[in-house]
Amino acid sequence: QVQLVESGGGLVQVGGSLRLSCVASGSINWFNSMGWYRQAPGKRRELVARITSGGSTNYADSVKGRFTISRENAKNTVYLQMNSLRPEDTAVYYCNGVNYIEYWGQGTQVTVSS
Repeated sequence: QVQLVESGGGLVQVGGSLRLSCVASGSINWFNSMGWYRQAPGKRRELVARITSGGSTNYADSVKGRFTISRENAKNTVYLQMNSLRPEDTAVYYCNGVNYIEYWGQGTQVTVSS
């Protein structure tokens, strides 16, 4: 059973930075794509960023220019570098991997305080 484990969340002030990590129990090359989603209280889960096995990326408009998704195959890890954080970025962030079906991590809380 594939497992995804997120880490790196926390409390940060407006304008600050955080780097989230998602470690897979196996090779991340097994996934066709991997991504980060977030869910704020009372809102639907939304895509933040995605990276394919070939390295192509796409981002939600709200995070373009501030967030960067990357992958380190040797460490079976996908990262989300988040800069210039805003209060509206506050949410639980989930790692996602797709190989015909979707796999999810347990989530990590990010809170941006003003």
